[in-house]
Amino acid sequence: MLNWFNPRKSAQVAAFFVRKDQGEIPVLKLVKLIYLADREHLGKFGHPVISDRLVSMPHGPVNSMTLNFINGLQSSPSWDEFICDRDGYSIGVQREFSDEDLDELSTAEIDTLKVVWDRFGSFNKWQLVDWTHENCPEWEDPQGSARDIPHERVLKHLGVENARSLAKEIRSDRFVEDLFASIRESID
Repeated sequence: MLNWFNPRKSAQVAAFFVRKDQGEIPVLKLVKLIYLADREHLGKFGHPVISDRLVSMPHGPVNSMTLNFINGLQSSPSWDEFICDRDGYSIGVQREFSDEDLDELSTAEIDTLKVVWDRFGSFNKWQLVDWTHENCPEWEDPQGSARDIPHERVLKHLGVENARSLAKEIRSDRFVEDLFASIRESID
C-alpha cells in the first residue's frame, strides 16, 4: 500500500457520509460525495481531505484508493473499524459514532464534509453523476477505463492562483510520507 494513503482517515470520511444517509448509502453516491469533499477542501485550503489518487471513471471523478477499499480490493483493520463490507450497491457503518470519534479529521475537514453534505446530501447517485459530469471540468471521459486527474488540474479549474505550487506540495508531502515509512521499515 502507498504510505501516503491513510485508510483510517478515508474510512472516517466515508463513515461521516454513511451516517448522514441514515447508516447505509449507495456506493456511487458515497464516492461522489467523497470526491466533492476533497474538491471543496482543495479549493478552500489548497490540499485535499484525503491524500488519494484522483481518477476519471465513466460515472465521473472518484478517489481511487478509497474506491478500492469500498469495493473490498484493499483491506485494513482501521478501515474495518468504521465501514462494513459492501452489500451489493450499498455500504454501511460498523457502529454508531460521534464526530469526536473521527480523530483523523480536523475541525476544518469536518466542516468541509458538512458543507458538502448540506449541498449534495439530498441528491441521489445519478443526480451526483450528472452534477460532476457537468460541473467538474477536470473530469475527462475515460472511454470505459480510468484516467488520472492531477491535483493541479482540479486546483486550476477551481480558480486557485498558485495551483502548480500547491500540487507540488501535495506530491512533496507524499514523498516525505514514503521516505519516513521506508526509514521506519529499515529500523524494524
